[in-house]
Amino acid sequence: MNIIIYLIAGAIVGYIASRIMRTNSQQGLLLDIVVGVIGAFLAGHFITPLLGIGTINDAITIPTLLVTLLGSIVLLALYKMIRR
Repeated sequence: MNIIIYLIAGAIVGYIASRIMRTNSQQGLLLDIVVGVIGAFLAGHFITPLLGIGTINDAITIPTLLVTLLGSIVLLALYKMIRR
C-alpha cells in the first residue's frame, strides 16, 4: 500500500514540479513519477529533519507535500544544471 501512495503522490508532485521548472514538455508522466518519488526520498532524508516536518510516509498533509515538492524542484534544478 505504501508504494501506491508514493506513486500517486510522486506523480502529482512530479507533475507540479515539472510545470514550475518548465520541463514538462521535455519529459512524460513516467519521468514525472520518478522525479516525484526521488524528490520525496531526498526531501525525507535531507529537508525534513531541518524543518521538523514529518515525511510523506507519516501522513499526506500540505506541509509534507510542500517539502516533497521542494525536493522535486531541487532535483529538477540539478538535472537542468548538469544537462547544460
